[in-house]
This record gives sequence, C-alpha cells and structure tokens, in this order.
Amino acid sequence: MTIEHEMRKGLLDILKGKFLVSGDAPKNWLFLLFASFLAAMMISSSHNADKKVLEIAALNEEVRMLKSEFFEARSSVQQLKLESTLRESMLAQGLVPSQNPPKKIRVKSED
Repeated sequence: MTIEHEMRKGLLDILKGKFLVSGDAPKNWLFLLFASFLAAMMISSSHNADKKVLEIAALNEEVRMLKSEFFEARSSVQQLKLESTLRESMLAQGLVPSQNPPKKIRVKSED
C-alpha cells in the first residue's frame, strides 16, 4: 500500500466515524466531550460579552439624556435667579423695589 492509499483510508475512517467505535474509543469520546464543553463555554462567554456591550450602550444613552436634562435644569435655575425675573415675580405679588437705597449700619465696638 502506498502512503496516498493509507491517507485516503484514514480519511475515510474518520468520515465514517470508526474512531468512535474502535478499541481506543473511550479516549476519543473524552476528548470530544472536552472539546464540546470548551465550545459551549466559548459560546456562553460570547453571549455574555454581547449582553454587556448592549447594557453599556443603554447606560451611555441614559447618561447622555441625564446630562442633557441637568444642563436644561441648570439653565432654567440661572434664568430664575436673574434680578429681572425676580422683579417680575415680585410685581405679580404686589412687591416693588425700594426707592431709597439701603443704608449701612455701623456698630462701634467698645474694644
């Protein structure tokens, strides 16, 4: 028999699955079970990584929305703190600014 014939016979044996029923089959079965376990672990790890990526993307979107809301709220608070806005809201309640400027009161200490 030639080497080519031996290789062809070995390939046919693998394709027919003879390595699963031959004399040293338990060793082959253990290797196949181990390889299957590793493949399942890789698939599971890949799914977990994909889930984390999607979760991170959702959280980044939420952070972007919250930042936008924060800047909008800060802007409206700054607008409300302006003197002109306060003056208008006090006029609605019937309060007007004083015509006389405030006077500073100084207390002399006896020290």
